[in-house]
Amino acid sequence: MGLVLVNSSTLLNNLIKLNQMKSKGLGDTIEKITKATGIKAVADVVSKVTKKPCGCQKRKEALNQKFPYKPSGLPIKKNNNGI
Repeated sequence: MGLVLVNSSTLLNNLIKLNQMKSKGLGDTIEKITKATGIKAVADVVSKVTKKPCGCQKRKEALNQKFPYKPSGLPIKKNNNGI
């Protein structure tokens, strides 16, 4: 197993593709970054070698739920103080 290196043009192309996908929350954004930088590929290899799941999907879902992005076009809820 060798170190996965991503050249700058591949990284830029990956970022452009991933930027076109809409993020539901912080988890999706982190997933985009890890895919674009090659970290996800390394995590997948380590997961395969160790036969242990990386937990990426659960982590992504938990972060999306805890830190969701406001869908565009929806009104922002006001709290009891009118803010």
